[in-house]
Amino acid sequence: GFSPAMANNKLDISDLTASLPAATALSVEDRVGLMSSLKNLTPAVRKRVEVLRDIQSEHDDLEAKFFEERAALEMKYQKLYQPLYSKRHDIVNGVVEVDGLKDEPATAQADGNSKEEKGVPDFWLTAMKTHELLAEEISERDEEALKYLKDIKWCRIEDPKGFKLEFFFDTNPYFKNSVLTKVYHMIDEDEPILEKAIGTSIEWLPGKCLTQKVLKKKPKKGSKNAKPIIKTEDCESFFNFFNPPPVPEDADDLDEEEAEELQNRMEQDYDIASTIRDEIIPHAVSWFTGEAAEDDESDGTEDDDEEISDEDEHDDEDEDDEDEDDEVEEESKSNRKTKKGGLPNGAAGEQGEKPPECKQQ
Repeated sequence: GFSPAMANNKLDISDLTASLPAATALSVEDRVGLMSSLKNLTPAVRKRVEVLRDIQSEHDDLEAKFFEERAALEMKYQKLYQPLYSKRHDIVNGVVEVDGLKDEPATAQADGNSKEEKGVPDFWLTAMKTHELLAEEISERDEEALKYLKDIKWCRIEDPKGFKLEFFFDTNPYFKNSVLTKVYHMIDEDEPILEKAIGTSIEWLPGKCLTQKVLKKKPKKGSKNAKPIIKTEDCESFFNFFNPPPVPEDADDLDEEEAEELQNRMEQDYDIASTIRDEIIPHAVSWFTGEAAEDDESDGTEDDDEEISDEDEHDDEDEDDEDEDDEVEEESKSNRKTKKGGLPNGAAGEQGEKPPECKQQ
């Protein structure tokens, strides 16, 4: 499997047919093409190329052993990280107190607050918001719900190959689920190819759904029905991450524009997942304090990102105003869609843009 540092392997979903049986036919054609190109060489050059191919073959056998050993090494270190992640969880959520604080009077009481804060409030929300890519995904409406996020974990899955992200939530006034999961199935060939992502169905409590907006329209004057017309429509939210775009059985059913739109959405979805897996989970404290963001600023895409963030903020205000006119809502929504769909792959930074073949438990 590939390590987080090797996340630079491009996410290959440009050809959605890669997950279909037709892919094998392509490789046969490639072989035929290779043989015909060798025929065009002079016998002496062809002989040298054959020897070079044997050398390449030896290299590939060694590389396979390297991947195998690295997978074992990753597994070893993932196990060594676990106790540290557990300690982090316990301190963040106030399960245990750190040394030197046990016998001290509650500092919050000295400030005039009767209730002492437990653990580190808003730890995961702050860590995620500090990352530019994730800050774009989190609306103001999402923030209250994400304050209940207790922990994020990930693990490798073997059958089918891929990985799973788990988001653990405290009892909250938004949804019933205590864990929201996202599973990524990878096709394990020469190149890591994302086959599909599977999310969790969120059991929203009445009136608390963050992925939909309720619009109230006053009835026209003189109409018999005096009640306001209530209409719901989808809106931008981090929690849309748990409802990924479905991949059709047959990619031929999509026209070029639909295929491109699906590819963009899958790439963006994967960028979010790999950012959380490779950057947020291992270095959450550095993102919480802001140190990781300072290290990340050499990206050179700050201006564009700020522009999108500003628009996000503007839209979030719109979302809170339920009496807003429908046309305005539609317009602002389509503007954002264009902006977000056009996000460059590099928005996730070095680590986030490309996937590993698979990761360690």
